[in-house]
Amino acid sequence: MALSPAATESAFAAETAEVWLKLLTITHPSLAQPIRVVNDTQDLVSRGETHVAYPFEIDLPMQSAEEMAEVQLSIDNVDRAIGDALGAMDGPATVSIEVVLASSPDVVEAGPFVMIMRDVEVTAAVVTATLAFEDILSEPFPAETFSPARYPGVF
Repeated sequence: MALSPAATESAFAAETAEVWLKLLTITHPSLAQPIRVVNDTQDLVSRGETHVAYPFEIDLPMQSAEEMAEVQLSIDNVDRAIGDALGAMDGPATVSIEVVLASSPDVVEAGPFVMIMRDVEVTAAVVTATLAFEDILSEPFPAETFSPARYPGVF
């Protein structure tokens, strides 16, 4: 995926007025609506969806050939809304991270990076979680087992 001309110019400029924003979308079957937040001081509409201004941090992992990358997420829990919603979930939520420019929020410059939320810890001040990509490298191959019960014509 290539960056837009505005993003490319901003990335290579010595100084720029462009603001790069991270959009975070949390989905789970128990949520009536996905939780959509943006790391900015004002709400942002991107592709018709409103992302609420909410402070959060994403700590990217070091690259390693031996293990799957995991991302650390910290979201402020000042009003307890996100913490209560995440604490009430049974099973992992799905998280999507996208990067946009504030000047063109409908153009996704990077992403979506879709991950599974694990190890959620909720305190009065912050919600922390580990985000991991689905571990497709550990899936058996082939996925099906050829047995007489499942494929009687083979036997």
